[in-house]
Amino acid sequence: MKFVLAILFVPLFVLSQEKYPQDAFQSPLAIPLDISGSFGELRSNHFHSGLDFKTAGVEGLPVYATADGYVSRIKISPFGYGKALYITHTNGYTSVYGHLQKANGAIQEFIKKKQYQEQSFEVEMYLYPSDLPVKKGDIIAFTGNTGGSGAPHLHFEFRDTKSEQIINPMHFGFTKIIKDERKPILQGVVVYPLDSTLVNNAQKPINISFNKQADGTYLCSKVKSNGRIAFGINAFDYCTNAYNKNGLYKVKAYLNGVLQYQYGFDTFAFDESRYINNFIDYERFHEMGQRVQKLFELNSYPLSIVAGNAKDGTLKIVPNANYTYRVELYDFHQNKIELIIPIAYSPQVPSIKKTIQKTPYFVKAKTEAIFEKNKVSVYVPENAFYANFYMNFDVNGDIVTLHDDSVPVHKNITLTFNEVNGLTEEQLSKTYIATLEGYKLDFNKTTRKGNSFSTKIKSLGTYKLAQDTTPPRIYNVNFVEGRTLNDQKTISVCASDLHSDIATYAGYLNGKWILLEYDYKSNKLVHNLNDAIFVSGRNDLKIVVTDSLQNSTTFESYFFK
Repeated sequence: MKFVLAILFVPLFVLSQEKYPQDAFQSPLAIPLDISGSFGELRSNHFHSGLDFKTAGVEGLPVYATADGYVSRIKISPFGYGKALYITHTNGYTSVYGHLQKANGAIQEFIKKKQYQEQSFEVEMYLYPSDLPVKKGDIIAFTGNTGGSGAPHLHFEFRDTKSEQIINPMHFGFTKIIKDERKPILQGVVVYPLDSTLVNNAQKPINISFNKQADGTYLCSKVKSNGRIAFGINAFDYCTNAYNKNGLYKVKAYLNGVLQYQYGFDTFAFDESRYINNFIDYERFHEMGQRVQKLFELNSYPLSIVAGNAKDGTLKIVPNANYTYRVELYDFHQNKIELIIPIAYSPQVPSIKKTIQKTPYFVKAKTEAIFEKNKVSVYVPENAFYANFYMNFDVNGDIVTLHDDSVPVHKNITLTFNEVNGLTEEQLSKTYIATLEGYKLDFNKTTRKGNSFSTKIKSLGTYKLAQDTTPPRIYNVNFVEGRTLNDQKTISVCASDLHSDIATYAGYLNGKWILLEYDYKSNKLVHNLNDAIFVSGRNDLKIVVTDSLQNSTTFESYFFK
């Protein structure tokens, strides 16, 4: 496996030199492309996998096939990309279009037919080339705000069809139609004392002040140290507008002119994306909300954008030497800023000491372990964490303290409450493990075996056994019972659940299943009357909503058409 990884990772720093087709693809939109999210941009638990194009705050703009091909995959979900289309092209690439309002023409008819066949809003289909072929410039869909979208926009990707590696769309000639003359913006510089090193009399990471020089270079105040150190930067880029803070494209760091560390967002794989939590200073992000990008790695990890480095980015500061550390920050259009950090050796006495709180629960990142206390067990697989640490683990009744979210989790950890006593069978059937934040309970999918309960978690924090006996609530009906709906195009209700989230939903008109589109952001369930399931005269509507603990609510009403 290590040999395979080496083949995959080593060439990635030179991918930007490969020749991607520059004129094969057209823009997916007919409006000027205005970027609100860049490729590789730092997001919660993942790198952004494409470009986000703004749509002037509206939905319903035509989306065009960027080249000849066929619709090879369709996925409709309330979450993630929402309504998404995948088009496989003849030149070895696949384009992806996400957060769509709806598909167009034959594609939309194909989707609707499948939804009614499966009696499900959520569908996923893999198609043959003959099913839904498209030509370059065909309108395939309309822009929307579905899934995890925070505002109307089009999420757009390119993937290598065979490997499914995600590729920066800017490589495919989009610099010709996307103009960017703004340089990246530097917000902060952090220096990290490593081992027993001191930096400016401190054993903890500290901010370094800097000023912009007349030539545009940023010059930091001198760093004084007596051992091994490393640096991190907090920076972003304005691309096509001065409102959206996008990610950097490439960073290079040099010590006395010798390359020490670099990374560039040309391509990566989906299963690498969570390594963002090791790529940034996660503890600082947890405490301050700042995503400082580390220019070093203390332990190697399989993230392809950094895997080609010959050095680990750490610097050894020794007596009788002076150093100049230089960082180059680029966007894709090669707009660049430079940061200069002078470094000198200095014997020091610590004025700010690093403290480590030791506990009986020492986690070795590369070793699996099981921790147990008061009939609660925690299983930690190997490589669930990026570094060794002392974990705070405590059990107080039905509340478990599992450290806190300042330490990132890469793999699922299994938390189990064993032999839960004192509950009736009815109570046990409604029990789940909740994340406790203050007084708020967040549902975790929970597995029950007898009177034991377990869940898989990807964040540390406080957890609690809880019960959900409250059925979902159905409200905000958009029609008056008994009225004639002559001009109304949709019927809708809102549905929400206090504890364990909406698990299933189904609607029926006169006993026939109808398609309800679910938007979790607004809690809306919407049926389009153009589906023509209604009859002339009275129509009896029934909607059944069930939560994850099988508490159910039924709404019944009627209207005339």
